[in-house]
Amino acid sequence: MVENVAGVVRELETEDFYLLSGVEQGMRFSEWVAREKLPEFAGLTDEETAYRLDRCSDRDLVEGKTIQYDGYRLAFEGYDALALHTFAERDTVEGVGAPLGVGKESDVYEVSSYRSFALKFHREGYTNFREVMESRDYTADRDHVSWLYTARKAAEREHETLETLYPDVSVPRPIDHNRHAIVMEKLPGPELADARLESQQVVGVLDLILREVATAYRAGYVHADLSEYNVAVGEDGVVIFDWPQSVDTDHENAGELLDRDVENLIGYFARKYPNETPAVDERAVAQAIRDGAFESVREFA
Repeated sequence: MVENVAGVVRELETEDFYLLSGVEQGMRFSEWVAREKLPEFAGLTDEETAYRLDRCSDRDLVEGKTIQYDGYRLAFEGYDALALHTFAERDTVEGVGAPLGVGKESDVYEVSSYRSFALKFHREGYTNFREVMESRDYTADRDHVSWLYTARKAAEREHETLETLYPDVSVPRPIDHNRHAIVMEKLPGPELADARLESQQVVGVLDLILREVATAYRAGYVHADLSEYNVAVGEDGVVIFDWPQSVDTDHENAGELLDRDVENLIGYFARKYPNETPAVDERAVAQAIRDGAFESVREFA
């Protein structure tokens, strides 16, 4: 777990990070890096490489496997350690606190800096590699794609999207990014799935979310995975988060993905708040978003 890795990072020496970076470098070419290539990748002598391998293996930062050769690869904890080390060098992160959310594609932790932030580690491809390969454009046209590459590209995509959308769209403010990790503002409240809205709030909150979707669309992005699990509800409004799978509005499937986002969102409100949510033509709502004409779902009832 990351909170344990934070303690390990404080124990590591400069040469340990050389070794971890060397394994990272080698994984650009193969999943398992041949032992004899590690001194070159890490810039260490053979004896120093052996010593650092033992230290990092004992701390579960690297994994070894004998195939046709003795190979090594980073464990996710090793990749976490590299990102945390970089954030510490930049004075972005001073300490790692409690988990804020743990899922199959990311882990999020509270971190301390000049104020409290959220640190998100992308996990795409580590346990669901085939699924991610099939669903993410950034894995296309690559002869060798590792979970390390997939997670890094997911973080890059999300950070790029947040930087473009913030502050015009209500998304978490991005603070820093390295490898598969993003430091960003914490969410202002619970996920929509866990929130309980008063009857008089239901349509207003639904409209707020759809207006943010419309603003993002005007800025050139479709979320492409919108649901009650990636919208946070706070006293000052809503925040839409989790953007690694977002697509540009000129993507060939952008229209279909926008339709699905709108259907998912309105469908959730209709199930949870059937008496308050008007029956609407969801495709017409999505078309109004595309046309820049959306104001309220009441117009489609």
